Order: sequence, then C-alpha cells, then structure tokens
Amino acid sequence: MASILTNASAMTALQTLSATNKNLATTQDRIATGQRVSTASDNAAYWSIATGMRTQNSALSAVKDGLGLGASIVDTAYTSLTKAIDLAQKIQAKYVAKETPGTDGAIIDADIAQFKAQIVEMAKGATFQGVNLLKTGGTAQNIVTGYEAGTGVTTIAVAAFDLEAALTTATTSATVGTAIDTMKAAAAGLGSAKTRIDTQVSFTSSLMDAIDRGVGQLVDADMNAESARLSALQVQQQLGIQALSIANSGNQSILSLFRG
Repeated sequence: MASILTNASAMTALQTLSATNKNLATTQDRIATGQRVSTASDNAAYWSIATGMRTQNSALSAVKDGLGLGASIVDTAYTSLTKAIDLAQKIQAKYVAKETPGTDGAIIDADIAQFKAQIVEMAKGATFQGVNLLKTGGTAQNIVTGYEAGTGVTTIAVAAFDLEAALTTATTSATVGTAIDTMKAAAAGLGSAKTRIDTQVSFTSSLMDAIDRGVGQLVDADMNAESARLSALQVQQQLGIQALSIANSGNQSILSLFRG
C-alpha cells in the first residue's frame, strides 16, 4: 500500500544509514586515535585497566629518571674513590722509600703532602648535583630503585665515606695500608650499589616496555582491520544514501496519478 503519510521504506533506509554513519564515525575515531578503547564509554573495564597501568608507567618513568640521577651520584663517588686509592698506594710506596736508608726524607714528605692534598681535592670535587658522598660531613643517600602500586617507592641506601679525612692520621706505610683497606671496602660498597642501580635501570626499562605492550593489547586498534572496515562502511554509506533516495522518490510517483 502506497501512503503519503507513512514511508516505511524510507524509515528503514534511514535507520540503516544512521547505523552505518555511527559505525563509520567509530571506525574513523579509532583510525585517528589508534585506539579501539580511548574512553570509558568504549569499554569501561579495559579503559580502567589501561588508565591504571599508564599511571604505573608514569611512576616508573620517574623512577627511571631517579635511577639515572642516583647512578651519576654513585659513579662520581666511585670514580673519585678508585683514583684516590691509586694515589694512596703511591703514598704507601713513598713511606716505604722513606724508611730506606739514604733517601731524602724531606723531599719524600713533600711528595706525600702533595698526594694527600690531591686526595682531599678529589673528595671535595666528587659532587654531582650538589650531592657528595666523599667529603667530610657527607651523608648517606637513599636512591629510588622502584615503585610498587599501593605501597610506594623502594630505595637502596648508599653509605657516605669520609675520603677527605681518610689519610689525615696516616703517617707510616702501615697506617696508610690500613687506610687503603678502609678505602677499598668503601669502594666495594659503592661498586655493588653501582651494579645494582645499573641492573635496576635495565629492569625498569624492560618493565615499562612490557606494560606498554600489555596496554596495547587491551586498547590499541588493529589498523589493518579498521582500514578494511572503513572501506566497507563507506560503500555501505553510499548505498544507504541511494536506498534512502529511492525510498523517498517512491512517493513522487503518486503525484503522477493526479496529473491530468
């Protein structure tokens, strides 16, 4: 039955076209953003998980920066201390030479004084971003090494060592040897901390990559599939427009019945 009040074909075509346009808008949004879940309305569960994991990754990024700063502080101290140990060994050799008959003690003492002064300068100069683990009065540092959701940051304590005063009372080869043993123990501690920090930097980078991959599995769009879907929807849209046009033109034929 033809009616000028109700065009069932046009309504069906319009509903189909509206659904196609909605799907087309969704596909275009996915292509533009690269995500199939970009808002909570797309998929509340996946969006919530992805947002939480991105928050964790943001915290891990700050941890990675902190590890970089901590590594620089420890490396500066470690490098200076190992160089100071080399000088201390030369000082010990000078004291041994001084105890040898026929040597000029005054000249040797002058050399020793220069070496000790150089070690003090090394201690004072071992500063990175205002932190010095080797000068007199230096304090231990807590280096951020990780982040645990719901708990907070984790840290490693790196002890300070008073290199500036390490050889102050060392006046013989034996006392210098004792000081060297103390310096080596401090260097070993810094070396262990340096190794742990370097390992943690690598682990944090790998963990961030793993989280990024996991989030991508949840919310990223398959661009190949979306591209194919876009082409199909564009064809459907064109056909829908034609169907609606045909349905609307049907009523026009009724007018011909009333023309004389």
